[in-house]
Amino acid sequence: MPRPKLLSSIASTSTSTSTATSTSNPNPTLLSNSDSHSPQTFKDGLLLPKMLVFDLDYTLWPFWVDTHVSPPLKGKEKGARVVDRFGESYSFYQDVPQILQDLRRLGILVGAASRTAAPDLAKDMLKLLHFQPANKRALDYFDYLQIYPGSKTTHFTRLQKQTGLSYDDMLFFDDEARNRNVEELGVVMYLVRDGVTRDVVDRGVREWRRRKGWEDR
Repeated sequence: MPRPKLLSSIASTSTSTSTATSTSNPNPTLLSNSDSHSPQTFKDGLLLPKMLVFDLDYTLWPFWVDTHVSPPLKGKEKGARVVDRFGESYSFYQDVPQILQDLRRLGILVGAASRTAAPDLAKDMLKLLHFQPANKRALDYFDYLQIYPGSKTTHFTRLQKQTGLSYDDMLFFDDEARNRNVEELGVVMYLVRDGVTRDVVDRGVREWRRRKGWEDR
């Protein structure tokens, strides 16, 4: 089914969320082959990016937060899902909680780069969705947030200033081909077709390694 036309694409850029939210795990834990629900590239002992950055809409969750979601929001089932004022239910794509928790265990920085016209609502969603068994907010698994309308090159310029990382140490997952313009900065972007999954992360990491010249090492 085709996605509905984005109704709130015209918005002021004065409302923005540009935040460092938490500190990366100072004592990363290597994943083992027994972590069957984790991406294979997280367990193969090869080079990984220093930071993974994710778009939100149709990348981490299957909706446009500024079009489909009507506040106020309320968490349900210990934060496994969120409902809006009309009782519509929202949650992440199935593999996303495990992937974000794995990245924290590995000590890899996590960022969000979204051009949504509803940054406050997106942040509320991240606060209300929780990951089990730790019962921690999804928001707590993000080290940096760049959530506001505009070109993703702006988002990444700010992420680079905040982190001090080289652009080529970042891997970006996004569902819109137009956002490949971040590659002009040196960021590797992997185009997401049907939401982030373990396989999508593996393909993205392998593409990042290939461009770094590490695919066969």
